[in-house]
Amino acid sequence: MVKRPEFFRSIRFRLTVIYSTLLFALAGGALAITYVAVSETTSPRPISQQTAKVYNTQWKFVGTTTVAEVSEIEAAVNYNTLQHLRNYSAIALGGLFVASLGIGWVLSGRVLRPVGAIARTARDIQATDLSRRIHLRGPHDELRELADTIDSMLDRLDDAFSAQRQLIDDASHELRSPLAIIRTHLDASLNTEDASPEERRRSVAVVDRATTRMSRLVEDLLATARRDASAMTDTDVDLSTVAREAGEESFLPERPLGLRYATVPGLHCIGDTDALRRAAGNLLSNAVRLAPEGSTVTIATGRVGSWLWLAVADEGPGIAAEDLPKVFDRFWRGANGKASGRERRTGLGLAIVRQIVESHGGQVTAYSTLGVGSTFVFWLPAADRSDEEPPPTADPLSDTVARR
Repeated sequence: MVKRPEFFRSIRFRLTVIYSTLLFALAGGALAITYVAVSETTSPRPISQQTAKVYNTQWKFVGTTTVAEVSEIEAAVNYNTLQHLRNYSAIALGGLFVASLGIGWVLSGRVLRPVGAIARTARDIQATDLSRRIHLRGPHDELRELADTIDSMLDRLDDAFSAQRQLIDDASHELRSPLAIIRTHLDASLNTEDASPEERRRSVAVVDRATTRMSRLVEDLLATARRDASAMTDTDVDLSTVAREAGEESFLPERPLGLRYATVPGLHCIGDTDALRRAAGNLLSNAVRLAPEGSTVTIATGRVGSWLWLAVADEGPGIAAEDLPKVFDRFWRGANGKASGRERRTGLGLAIVRQIVESHGGQVTAYSTLGVGSTFVFWLPAADRSDEEPPPTADPLSDTVARR
């Protein structure tokens, strides 16, 4: 099979053929109609030798003509006129065909100019550099909409790649420390012949804590990857049941702490039960880590308008106002996380909460007062939601909202 040249397979060539064919057909039709109309209305006939001889004789000797002779002469003149019209029409059609090709080529080029800009930008874009944008100008037509859609897609891809690179950098940094600790203590306990049994036991304990921390970090990273892949099963979820199950599974304090439930039945939303239980469990684990000995952690649920909420409150040291916007960032710990004498957390727990909640169309917020405690809340749209109102901004456990 003979392959056609790329020029003939281009969209511009096809548009040129279409434009020129339509223009040529319309012009040819107009000329044909004109020719037929002139032919039918003038009754042209070619002049005969006899008519010419009679005309010459009468004009020479008589000087007058009859009505019949005049009609013969008019028919002959009309015939000549029609002949000229046909000849000029053929020439005009030939010139019109060439002009239609040129006009079609120019028009198709103007129409496809945005496509060329989109193609050039797409060729210049690489996976490692998504900063280029099309920024197509001109009328708001389908091509402009296509270019804007591609720009929006590139924005999302750029954000996703940036977040991925940041996650890899942060995870590498977090894994580097426990690996260094493990290597150091293994070298000290195994390669040193005069190491005492107590030193070896202490090294084993440090290695165990480091491996436990690495295991938790890997689990959190896997949970983050699963949420990024949107691998969830949506069903009807009772948020109060999720709160109680999370309390039973995740409230495992190593010191005296109390847990108080303040749930409301009949809070139904659409979501992934396991993922929401994990989000509530992460909030409880965070509260257990910060709550002082002998205090009480509260897990509560409720509804405000068309939004459901689940809140976990502790009586810990609180979070400074300038740090509240950062508590749900990946690997953020804050002063309390760094200074705590208990086991270090991975810094992904609250980030996973935000990721899970936002994948359900919800929103997560934190409220805190230094020296009093903190409240972490995530809002989810109710299953029967019918409006587009955003979630409330007030703490649902405050007295103002409670009285409502």
